[in-house]
Amino acid sequence: MSGGEKRPDVRAVYEAVHAEVVGRERELGSILAALGAGRDLLLEGPPGTSKSTILRTITRHYGIPLVFVEGNADLTPAKLIGYHNPAQVVRHGYRPEDFVPGPLPEAMREGGFLYIEEFNRVPEDTLNALLTAMAEREITIPRVGRLQALPSFRIVAAMNPFDNVGTARISISIYDRLCRLAMGYQGEAEERDIVALRTEGRVDRLVESAVAITRGTREHPDARLGSSVRGAIDLVLVARRLAEIRGFGGANGGLDPVLPEAASLALSSKVSLHETVERTPEDVIREIVSRVAPAAAER
Repeated sequence: MSGGEKRPDVRAVYEAVHAEVVGRERELGSILAALGAGRDLLLEGPPGTSKSTILRTITRHYGIPLVFVEGNADLTPAKLIGYHNPAQVVRHGYRPEDFVPGPLPEAMREGGFLYIEEFNRVPEDTLNALLTAMAEREITIPRVGRLQALPSFRIVAAMNPFDNVGTARISISIYDRLCRLAMGYQGEAEERDIVALRTEGRVDRLVESAVAITRGTREHPDARLGSSVRGAIDLVLVARRLAEIRGFGGANGGLDPVLPEAASLALSSKVSLHETVERTPEDVIREIVSRVAPAAAER
């Protein structure tokens, strides 16, 4: 990918990954360019914008691991780097062989991508522990020694810039060591294709309605955060099962009677309203369903 390592044909990797990911031509090219140039990367965007899907597909084609870390207030430097087994320390003292590596040493040793989600929820002291790995591609582990990363090691961070609850300010020194790519929601046609692919179906009336309802949650004035395309996927799958349970048939119009209930089940947990709004997510979803699929709302 960079330096003295054997370089795979980046164009071939691009074509292979693009064949498995719906859309995202520009973003995929930018991600491969930054990582192929030896840079660490920050992906900014709401949930459900294909960030982890793209990274999983890239690492699979490169034949390297994707080491996942969920960013939160409990992610301490010890959890990121690792610790000595307490029982073995009591018996034998500190020995390198009793060190239990965390995700950072694991990714460095295997030359994988360390993928940190919710990057802006990680405590500052934990982020600072990444600085040496980002700058020098090595870390020093107390009582173990120096660990040099394999050339293909990268740090990829992701965060949702629209959700500030429980987040922390990231220092300039961290930003200075990262390339950055903003990723928004995809177009309606692409989201239909994604839903059809993930639900093992085709772009039919149900898929079209599910995508339109889901996109409506992002545009509603009462919504602080709407649902990602995952909501549309859930809506289609739930609607099909509800139709079976309720005894409704048909691939398209036959599912209209279950659409409001399925939409509430699939989307209400994914929609966050403004604090001043005196409505529930279910109220907003019913309103959107009545606008997108009036025949369903009348039942």
